[in-house]
Amino acid sequence: MSLTKIDIIDSIYEKLGIPKKECVRIVESVFAIIKDDLYRGNDVMISGFGKWTVKAKKKRKGRNPQTGESLMIDARKVVTFKPSQVLRGAVND
Repeated sequence: MSLTKIDIIDSIYEKLGIPKKECVRIVESVFAIIKDDLYRGNDVMISGFGKWTVKAKKKRKGRNPQTGESLMIDARKVVTFKPSQVLRGAVND
């Protein structure tokens, strides 16, 4: 099962006991800050968790796997995530 935004909000509510509306506002604000910085092309690094980076992919040749037809895939930006050593260690324990 995936961790959802609602799960995060509920967890903050249970651990801190602040009103749910405030929890929603906090979570939405954190995600907005992360999205805004990534939109500007900045990296987002959270110590002990990991780093999000925006990378540019060039236009390239591809093919339709159903038909085998060749096509060009447009240039685009992608967001990548690299977990920190701390997170890797916690997941692998």
